[in-house]
Amino acid sequence: QVQLVESGGGLVQAGGSLRLSCAASGRTFGYAMGWFRQAPGKEREFVAAITWNGGSTYYADSVKGRFTISRDNVKNTAYLQMNSLKPEDTAVYYCAVDRRPFASGSYYYTRDDFGSWGQGTQVTVSS
Repeated sequence: QVQLVESGGGLVQAGGSLRLSCAASGRTFGYAMGWFRQAPGKEREFVAAITWNGGSTYYADSVKGRFTISRDNVKNTAYLQMNSLKPEDTAVYYCAVDRRPFASGSYYYTRDDFGSWGQGTQVTVSS
């Protein structure tokens, strides 16, 4: 079982930036990684994903053009660079690892595609 630890969350003003990190212990090479978020009173939603080799990335429409997902397979770490943050980006952000090895990417990732999850990191964007 992969252990994931997110970091980099915090309080930022609208228009600002944050970079989230997801450090993994255990094998993530060969598996896509993703970021989800959950705002108070809402379902956990897909934010971004990156394929096992970093060759393809996928984003929710709400963050496209503002967020960038990346990974470093040597460091066993995934990142989420968040720019032009908006108050509606406020949520707990979770990192996750795909259940399926060497899977093709998808524009339709769901929570069920991911089997290992971190504890989350809070992102708060003030207006």
